[in-house]
Amino acid sequence: MAEQEQQSPKGIDHHPAIHEASSASLSPQANLAGNLGDENSRSSSPELAHKRKSNIQIPVTPGIHQATYQTPAPQRPDDAENPGYFTQHPNRHDRPSEPSLSNQPGENRKSSVLDLIKGAMSGEEVLRRMSQAAGGRSESISDIKSAAPDLALTGNIISATFTTPHTIKYHKNGEWELGTRHGLSALFDSFVHLSSDESPWNHSVVAWTGEIDYSLETPASPTVPQDPSTISGLSHLSAPIPVEGDLPPTPPNTDGLWIPRDHQKNLERRLAEDKRLKAVPVWLSDDNEVDNDGIILHDQERWRRYAEHSLYPLFHYKQQEPSDGRAERIEWANYYRANLQFANKIIEIYKPGDIVVIHDYYLLLLPSMLRQRVPNMYISFFLHCPFPSSEFLRCLPRRKEVLEGLMGSNLIGFQSYSYSRHFTSCCTRILEFPSDATGVDAFGARVEVGVYPIGIDATRVEKLAWTKEVSEKCDALREMYKGKKIIVGRDRLDSVRGVTQKLMAFERFLEIYPEWREKVVLIQVTSPANRKEDKEDSENKIASRVNELVMKINGTFGSLSFSPVQHYPQYLAPDEYFALLRAADIGLITSVRDGMNTTSLEYVVCQRDTHGPVILSEFSGTAGSLRDAIHINPWDLTSVAQEINNALTMSPEMRQSMQSNLYSHVTTHTVQSWITKFLRKLLGTLASNRNEIATPVLDGTILLERYRAAGKRLFMFDYDGTLTPIVRDPGAAIPSERVIQTLRAIASDHRNAVWIISGRDQEFLQQHLGHIPELGFSAEHGSFIRNPGETTWENLAETLDMSWQAEVIEVFQKYTDRVLGSFIERKRCALTWHYRQADPELGAHESKVAFDELRATVAKKWDVDVMTGKANLEVRPTFINKGEIAKRLVHHYNSNSAPGLEFVLCCGDDFTDEDMFRALNGLSDGHLVGEHVFTVSVGARNKKTLAKWHVLEPKDVLESAALLVGVGPSGEPTDKLSQVNLAATAGLEGRVPT
Repeated sequence: MAEQEQQSPKGIDHHPAIHEASSASLSPQANLAGNLGDENSRSSSPELAHKRKSNIQIPVTPGIHQATYQTPAPQRPDDAENPGYFTQHPNRHDRPSEPSLSNQPGENRKSSVLDLIKGAMSGEEVLRRMSQAAGGRSESISDIKSAAPDLALTGNIISATFTTPHTIKYHKNGEWELGTRHGLSALFDSFVHLSSDESPWNHSVVAWTGEIDYSLETPASPTVPQDPSTISGLSHLSAPIPVEGDLPPTPPNTDGLWIPRDHQKNLERRLAEDKRLKAVPVWLSDDNEVDNDGIILHDQERWRRYAEHSLYPLFHYKQQEPSDGRAERIEWANYYRANLQFANKIIEIYKPGDIVVIHDYYLLLLPSMLRQRVPNMYISFFLHCPFPSSEFLRCLPRRKEVLEGLMGSNLIGFQSYSYSRHFTSCCTRILEFPSDATGVDAFGARVEVGVYPIGIDATRVEKLAWTKEVSEKCDALREMYKGKKIIVGRDRLDSVRGVTQKLMAFERFLEIYPEWREKVVLIQVTSPANRKEDKEDSENKIASRVNELVMKINGTFGSLSFSPVQHYPQYLAPDEYFALLRAADIGLITSVRDGMNTTSLEYVVCQRDTHGPVILSEFSGTAGSLRDAIHINPWDLTSVAQEINNALTMSPEMRQSMQSNLYSHVTTHTVQSWITKFLRKLLGTLASNRNEIATPVLDGTILLERYRAAGKRLFMFDYDGTLTPIVRDPGAAIPSERVIQTLRAIASDHRNAVWIISGRDQEFLQQHLGHIPELGFSAEHGSFIRNPGETTWENLAETLDMSWQAEVIEVFQKYTDRVLGSFIERKRCALTWHYRQADPELGAHESKVAFDELRATVAKKWDVDVMTGKANLEVRPTFINKGEIAKRLVHHYNSNSAPGLEFVLCCGDDFTDEDMFRALNGLSDGHLVGEHVFTVSVGARNKKTLAKWHVLEPKDVLESAALLVGVGPSGEPTDKLSQVNLAATAGLEGRVPT
């Protein structure tokens, strides 16, 4: 396969320290070859086929000389439509002044975004109009801005994906080799589309460099004049005298790959100036491995371990063996830190009005991290793999954190409806958020959920599949297997692609349909797995099982002159790959769990003229899109065998009808239309929900950073629902040992003032927490207070008239008689009617009736507030509330001694705590610095709150408190930090604490 040299874009200076590898060809063939597998092939024992080194130099097509594959790739004309990632002319990406028309196959001009949004009277109308758009011309960014002026869009899109489209290799002299990264061709094609002149957006990609390979050899490069000062002398006497300021940095004496800062900048500059796709690299490392001189990279695979070891298998319905959690603690901390470094890099280049699109399971925490730092950011997320049911996700120890991470998005996209439904179900079952088929309600905001099946660049595939070279190889294959039907499979050799199921089904087919023996051949191509775990597993189990099945089938049903299974454990050159797809009579895909299988889509395009059916697993994400394909259950071998027979005996009319529908779908629902629809849906979501303000989940790293920097700190905790869960019997809500130990640890620091501000009476607080002398107490919503270190209570409501209580008791008694299980709690300054132990529906109904009655009678005669709580109704004096106590405490500790308060944490779960949040928000204008105040709402209800942050349950409050004082789940100082707190600490310190 001939390779083409890369043309340098005009106006871009060369950087001699960087050059493209010879393998990074700009030819269409090289691009597609990159989509077929991994460049890192394995070499092992030569006697076993599945352990041999992968080799693309062995022609799959029998009888074709090797020279055939060296045919130069056809030159792409400058006006070629929809160029792929490595096939675009770099000079064609200067943005035109006028938007260009889309030339996607099968697309007709339809309504623009301006037509969709302008004049919409409601959010529902906006979404309805935008959902009607399936394509059309590319609007200018000014059209989009004028259609949704309230969004104040900049026209910039930041795509976040885990690794760059390039593989990167570093040489000792500072030169870089950029190759092709395999396995995500459709995603990278969408990036290229957004960066092209067909899109109105200004697009950039934020991605990790990936594992940087290192070579001691210097790649060949053009000869350039050498600076005389760099020429070494004939002897040490004639050598130039170095100037100290020009000396290169000395690499530190440590393990790992050392890259000087100048070399980093060269790579960053190169990626930023790429006209095809602007990329901003994220350099993942510990903080102590980076300085002004350069960076040390070691154990680069650690950043992907948690995603690939814990998330990927679970998302594909593979349950890992349980472990003691020691390795997972470190893996989770590194996963958290990787997401945090992505967030920091995005914020560096972010401008208000930019749109951020995040991709795949490596970055599940990123949406919330961005929302915590920039609350009004426009964020969307797309998951390219399956999402499991709640029964499987519950097995993930960090299930809650993963779901909370995604809750920072405005829109979340999935490949199929079942994945979307599983996600919303998990949010309800695990997080207790209300949800429906279209989204999740979380803390005052709506997270929209939708299904957007990804496509392929059909125009590019069609061009590549009908070159002269492909046609020659296709004809040779048909001649070689003349008189036989060809079934083609191309899969990665991992645990979810179903290669073993395919071979077992083919064996079953030959058993029950003997008339097809020696008349059908299965050509199965398997490329090595991408994930380390799958590579290790494939070398021991999967590949061995595949080879066993191949030998068994060929031994049972083959002969000296014919083998029914032709297995090629290698990568294919693009010409061979497309020749196979064109020559096939059936495409067979038996994935046991898959996101989007692009092979099936490419097969449909290649069968444009021959109409070969595609047999597709119902567990593939593509199955929902290719409805006219033959759907099979790969676990039902007999059924799969029957469908193979049905496909082979199908009438030409039926084949043509199926292919016509499939071809129309694939060529219209392309990767370009996919990203366009996804962005249009996001615009509609933002326009309809622009008045909603989401409360982000509490960020432990930010909280810990502010706590450590503060000299004087104030803690205010509600009790019920904040430190302890809500229980049916209020008397049973006693503090756990962890609550006591954690409060004791916080209060033991003389810089901390810790207060419990509760609706409970003095006796309860004194009995259960009074033995911690450093705690301060406020009982009955502020009616009584007890200062730290004291034993007497101060009655703040002593002068108030309590005559209203008799009338309230009379009303409460009436409803207690009506509702079995309800009771009255009489405090000194407040009265509460509880119905936690009553029938929920009856109690809620009678509570509303009682509320209306009290508002119409007692509340009009007396200065009292009637308040609804969690399964209770309470009446208290108007001038006694938690907000007044919060103000009192802030003024006291601010005026007590200099400096003033530098850290305030206030946590509460119900409406009475909103008084504290309101008071603290008001004090942030002058008495407190807003960034120093953390108001936290506790609970999973979809409520509007004045708090700046939220957590889901009392356990999270204790977790956050334990983080600040460095204690473990037991509250004891000797206990290890929890996984969540270890990750938050690592995020602040820039390394995993030992």
